[in-house]
Amino acid sequence: MEKTQNQYIPGVCNIGDEEIKMRKRAGWIGLIATAVLWALFIWFDIPSIWRLALFLPAMMSATGFLQAYMHFCAYFGFASLFNFGNVGKTDSVQQAEFRVQDRRRAWQIVIYSILIGLVASLLAYVI
Repeated sequence: MEKTQNQYIPGVCNIGDEEIKMRKRAGWIGLIATAVLWALFIWFDIPSIWRLALFLPAMMSATGFLQAYMHFCAYFGFASLFNFGNVGKTDSVQQAEFRVQDRRRAWQIVIYSILIGLVASLLAYVI
């Protein structure tokens, strides 16, 4: 298993190992919820339009996995925070140029997550 940098790098890394584990857990929960809901929709022959609701858990899954993979929390990026210690304890990003880089990465995660959620829900709709 790859270890993180364990240091803040603007727009690149703002969370440590414990935060990454939480993001992976959220990704798996979202993925399982997506798969279970999809199976239930098919099993009970729910109208296809309802499959678009899979957008939310699929987006949640994507957000968790992307944040874990990128070692970057989108919320922290928007809030100018970082954490490499115990979960729940954060430090502030002081430099304005670093905050801009963090917000850019946070938006990237949000946009990718939305796109992945859309693709997953549209696939569920047409299949």
